[in-house]
Amino acid sequence: MYADKESRAVHLAEGVTASERYLHRLCKRSFLSLWSYPGIYRDQGQRNGGDGKEVCDLLVVFQNHILIFSDKDCAFPNTGNLGVDWCRWFRRAVLESANQVWGAERWIRQNPNRLFLDRACTKPFPIDLPDPSTAKFHRIVVAHGTSGACKARTLGSGSLALKPSIVAAGHHDDPASVEPFVVGEIDASRGFIHVLDDATLAKLMAELDTVIDFVCYLAKKEDLVRHGLLANASCELDLLAHYFQGIDGQGEHEFILPRGEKSLDVRDGLWEAYVRHPRRQARVSANRISYSWDLLIESFNKVVLSGTSHVPDVPFVAQEATMRVLASESRTHRRLLAFALTEFIRESAGQWRNTRVALPKVPGRPAYVFVLLSRMSFKSDAEYRQSRLKLLYAACMAATLKMPAIPEFVVGIATEPIGSDTRSEDIFCLETRDWSAERRAEAERLQREFQKLLRTHAPTLVETLDYPEPISVNKLLKDSDSTGSRASRNSPCPCGSGKKFKHCCRNRR
Repeated sequence: MYADKESRAVHLAEGVTASERYLHRLCKRSFLSLWSYPGIYRDQGQRNGGDGKEVCDLLVVFQNHILIFSDKDCAFPNTGNLGVDWCRWFRRAVLESANQVWGAERWIRQNPNRLFLDRACTKPFPIDLPDPSTAKFHRIVVAHGTSGACKARTLGSGSLALKPSIVAAGHHDDPASVEPFVVGEIDASRGFIHVLDDATLAKLMAELDTVIDFVCYLAKKEDLVRHGLLANASCELDLLAHYFQGIDGQGEHEFILPRGEKSLDVRDGLWEAYVRHPRRQARVSANRISYSWDLLIESFNKVVLSGTSHVPDVPFVAQEATMRVLASESRTHRRLLAFALTEFIRESAGQWRNTRVALPKVPGRPAYVFVLLSRMSFKSDAEYRQSRLKLLYAACMAATLKMPAIPEFVVGIATEPIGSDTRSEDIFCLETRDWSAERRAEAERLQREFQKLLRTHAPTLVETLDYPEPISVNKLLKDSDSTGSRASRNSPCPCGSGKKFKHCCRNRR
């Protein structure tokens, strides 16, 4: 079954309901197509001759991260008793989905090789799952149907608030004592559940639109709750805005507690202030080029999923491993890599062959080798691609000779000069874990064979900041009063424009 799994094309479902298809589109945009799989089934039900049973609505497997999504679209009741309505909706939309997520995790831990892409269980899940003992599970419930009711009854954004002190049955057992539109810990003993509502989902995934950025936020949020450091958050997006303003010693975003405080109380309005901040807008503008890196990955992913690679006998798992290296870059790193690749192609105009190395500034990250080769006198496309792949391999090997510290992966990307009638790319991933004296000798031989390859090209150091300048969302809200209300109409606008609030951002709400 393993060989058969690798040899066939992978056909993805789209989701059964409209909300499941919507979730798949969001995940495919943020996590990319090779790692987003809707409608996962197990073969447990086939023992009685029937179809398989659904495991979860969508599964993402990337490195040692496993993201389990359960999607539920339930209309919010309207009996006239808000407590009753909330309890009924919560049990159907959140609790049932949480039970599905926990059940999916249990099955994956016990039967990692019994997952399928179709109900008939004829198409095995194509990606090898990580060892359950080292896998990091992220449990996500997507609960639709509450936004309108929440906005009408609370006059807020329509998003669910977070309050970890509410636990288990405290969400739904007693209509007289529940806090409607507030979510805490569903069941700590079974694993933390992230509850995302229809007012939050798309914005959260648009802001954290790489799998690395997304799982980093989820893990740090769960850690915040687990250590009792989150008291309240007005909504998920306000919590995200607070996360973006904090930077730890490694330069990564982190939840930073205010000085002298033992827990975090995130107030309303932080997200609105964040999205209007000029530095955040500068970040959005700077990131535009980074999406060409996503497009590059997806162009390769399409070939991998369709099984149409021009390089024969490369199994699916090996191709996925290569693409995973490219997709392991954060949005900020993709920005710099896309810029480096674009500049390399532009500066190589008029040359028939060129190479360049992009070294990471952060230890442990991959190094990249860019290769450009003109078709010139090659008689056929096959001859050209074979020669370019040979050059790409040689360039990756030779690049290791120029590195002060050899990274775990050296990734080569080859393309054609500007003005070519056709456009194609090749990719090669060199693992250097077993770098030996023999391999070094081979690299030196290849460098001589390809006319001192790379010797005339200084490495490009890849380094950047998420924001052009540090951002402090709290400073934006200095005009808010102690209750967390918005700035007054006549106060200076929090966006920093110098205008009065009534003449600036208030008019853009």
